[in-house]
Amino acid sequence: MKPRRILVTGATGYIGGRLVPILLESGFEVRVLVRSPQKLKDVPWAGQVEVVEGDLGDLDSMRAACAGSDVLYYLVHSMGTRGDFERTERTAARNVATAAAEAGVSRIIYLGGLHPDTAELSQHLRSRAEVGRILLESGVPTAALQAGVVIGSGSTSFEMIRHLTDVLPYMPAPQWVRNKIQPIAVRDVLYYLVSSVDLPADVNRTFDIGGPDVLRYGQMMNGYALEAGLRQRPIASLPVFTPWLASQWVNLVTPIPRSLAVPIIASLQNDCVVHERDIDEYIPRPKDGLTPYRTAVRLALGRMRDGDVETSWRNASIEGASSNPLPSDPDWAGHLVYTDLREKHTDAKPADLWRVIESIGGDNGWYSFPLAWAVRGWMDKIVGGVGLRRGRRNPDHLHTGDVLDFWRVEQIDRGRFLRLRAEMRVPGRAWLEMTAEPAPDGGSIYRQRAVFFPRGLGGRLYWFSVLPFHGVVFSGMANRITAAALGEAAQAVTTDAVQTDARSRADPASVAALPVEP
Repeated sequence: MKPRRILVTGATGYIGGRLVPILLESGFEVRVLVRSPQKLKDVPWAGQVEVVEGDLGDLDSMRAACAGSDVLYYLVHSMGTRGDFERTERTAARNVATAAAEAGVSRIIYLGGLHPDTAELSQHLRSRAEVGRILLESGVPTAALQAGVVIGSGSTSFEMIRHLTDVLPYMPAPQWVRNKIQPIAVRDVLYYLVSSVDLPADVNRTFDIGGPDVLRYGQMMNGYALEAGLRQRPIASLPVFTPWLASQWVNLVTPIPRSLAVPIIASLQNDCVVHERDIDEYIPRPKDGLTPYRTAVRLALGRMRDGDVETSWRNASIEGASSNPLPSDPDWAGHLVYTDLREKHTDAKPADLWRVIESIGGDNGWYSFPLAWAVRGWMDKIVGGVGLRRGRRNPDHLHTGDVLDFWRVEQIDRGRFLRLRAEMRVPGRAWLEMTAEPAPDGGSIYRQRAVFFPRGLGGRLYWFSVLPFHGVVFSGMANRITAAALGEAAQAVTTDAVQTDARSRADPASVAALPVEP
């Protein structure tokens, strides 16, 4: 008998966001624990799960979430955070262990990191190994799956490989490019996670999981190049590249922020391969076998081309970035507030204007002074921020919580209103709002508002230092967005005319039957 209810922690993350719909399709009742339910507002499966607001660091909220749960997935880790994250993860793991044992949870399934048994581990791998140990000692049967580099559309590891290979025709690299790595496709990770639900009740141990290929990191880059239709890249291993220097290099030439690049690179300092295949004794391999590396790359590239990237590293919370929403009335929120308001009329219909607003950013750009946006992105990268190159998950549609370059979607009322919260490093908190409203004459009104809460003297000086650029950048945005909306309208008219002409050629009588406009 399959368990009745499954609790998933980390449901808004890369793996958790893909696991939940699979569990639902398998017939399980799913409960998710999230710190901010608002992040699930636009997720397709949100209405099919029970949402519990809470935090792994709060034992009482963990007790409430575990009550009545049969299986618990632990998919949360603190990669990308600063400070004493080891203590934070230790506290979270102990809370989960305590709450699960008290509630009579029958199994914990944890996804940790593949690591050598003897070598000195990086801080992040050491912490993930300790989380696994705490869960295994909880008294609740635990399956601690240990995976290395996960390859899938939107995964941090895949994106790092992709951008390094795309950008650099020649790759000066650290010595770890010669280390052996056993990557695994995200579909195989999900297969093992779901199948672990049915493990025998007495199984309480770690399992190494990996794909069929053992490669050097340089081979992985050139395997990607072949699948992407690029020439293979010459790679030179340079001993002067320390992990710290390598993380700065990755931060500058890829969209991966330094906070994520550091733990990834630190985990690559040793060989990262499977040491045992005991999982095969309990879970048969997938029907078509484990996915080869290049097949996984091919599948990931296909999903990207189709705009079908379910989850992405981009949507991970950024350490130090504000997560507080904009107060409903900033002027009365107890803050000093600076605003920049622009308003412009356009003959385009609100629907045409909205299509431009919702498609802003990423490869579509920001409709004003590209050099200024690029410079601001590079400045953010240099100080360890996310930069402008995180892009967007889908080229046409946004959802609450989606990343948009160095912004995050805080609120979207589709067809009318978009609010973005800044995640670049600034001395304060910033938002950008864009609104499409119908005008009395049949056109529409575009409203654009930038809001900034400065922090200390530095925040005030920052606002006034960039004020001259606002006159160029923000006014240019308003002008070009409304102009682009008119272009959308003209394109729609042209498309309708082409379709009408095609119908008339195919069936002249059908055109005669069309209503005549006055």
